[in-house]
Amino acid sequence: MSELQIGLLILIATLVVLFSGLPIAWGLILVSVSFLTIFEGPMFLDNVAVVMMDELASFALLTIPLFILLGSAVGGTNAGRDLYESLHRWLVRIPGGLVIANVLACGIFSAISGSSPATAAAVGKAGVPEMLRRNISARLATGSVCAGGTLGILIPPSITMILYGIVTETSIGRLFLAGVIPGIMLVILFAIYAWLSSLRSERLSGYIEQQRYSLKEKMSGLLRVSPFIAIIIAIAYSMYGGIATPSEVASLSAILALVLVAIIYKARSRKDQWKIFSETVRESTMILMIIAAAAVFSYMMSLLYVTQTAAQWLVDMELNRWVLMLVINLFLLLAGMFLPPVAIILMVMPILTPVLEVNNFDLIWFAVILTINMEIGLITPPVGLNLYVLKGVVPNVSLKDILLGSMPFVFIMMGSMVLLSIFPQIALWLPSQMMGVSQ
Repeated sequence: MSELQIGLLILIATLVVLFSGLPIAWGLILVSVSFLTIFEGPMFLDNVAVVMMDELASFALLTIPLFILLGSAVGGTNAGRDLYESLHRWLVRIPGGLVIANVLACGIFSAISGSSPATAAAVGKAGVPEMLRRNISARLATGSVCAGGTLGILIPPSITMILYGIVTETSIGRLFLAGVIPGIMLVILFAIYAWLSSLRSERLSGYIEQQRYSLKEKMSGLLRVSPFIAIIIAIAYSMYGGIATPSEVASLSAILALVLVAIIYKARSRKDQWKIFSETVRESTMILMIIAAAAVFSYMMSLLYVTQTAAQWLVDMELNRWVLMLVINLFLLLAGMFLPPVAIILMVMPILTPVLEVNNFDLIWFAVILTINMEIGLITPPVGLNLYVLKGVVPNVSLKDILLGSMPFVFIMMGSMVLLSIFPQIALWLPSQMMGVSQ
């Protein structure tokens, strides 16, 4: 049996196991151990534990539980509600200002938490009911938050960017910087769509927002969330100014978040602290187990020479580099409809990295393309995690309306990928300015 045939069998077996409902980590280990035993013999199983521990020994992985702690501390309080309310007070008189406030809140909350589901849940819980009460369509209300929540994996700090950097051995600092301008660009594009859509709806319905807020009320809301904005600024200044490493920045920001939620939101009781730390342990353990299992999976693929053969096969096809990029993105888009971003990065990038390098694609640039692709997967069925998060937050809105409301934002994200392909400096300019041209 050829290596490509073995690879096809592995793909089929992996999909069957993952769709069976088995946790991703255990599913990957089951497939890896099975194929190692069948094709190489049980003696190679001695290396499984060693591979897992070696992978988890990476110092760079320390940033993951720390940034998750930051997100859990902020997401476990009413910070999302206050952030939305503060922006709403400033934008209330603008057509679609309520929707724009939700989109901006998603962008800022994403930069604090680094989690797409947490962003969608926190902002959606506060913003969607308010938008529905003010006659904004259910599709626009839920779609804007559902899509805005996906920014959590693009705007730094991003767990997926950290994992991508570890797998491809690229600078995490550069990856974070590469996501800044595309993330801001998507926030602006989402806001423009929300404004145009709301303007049209207001003209058709004749509804005009009458509510006003005094300057004092606007400033009071802004002051309440300003410490969390300060965390974002501190993260950016410390990391990109060369003052601290990503791990040190993660530690500092997590501690600051814990202090702020204790002071501002009175999250000081044992119950509140238990909620924050238990959520951190649960998510961190899940991600780290997937990383360890993916290392075993990659070890199995490499030992059976599947990874090398698949990469060589893609190179030997001699496709035009942009046709190849289209094929890769279509595959990633399909995979993103079924698998979470973490699993896709850990399973696919060991194969794609040499192919991208041979075809002279910048790995930092591709990280942004891949992340936006994964964002689309978060709001497309059958998995579409953000769809179900929003459904849980606003059960009175049908899943169909949430999905249809998210579709215009899917097309905006696809358009941004095309724009990034034409003008790659949108992603690469800031890393090159802040950290110099990569060698």
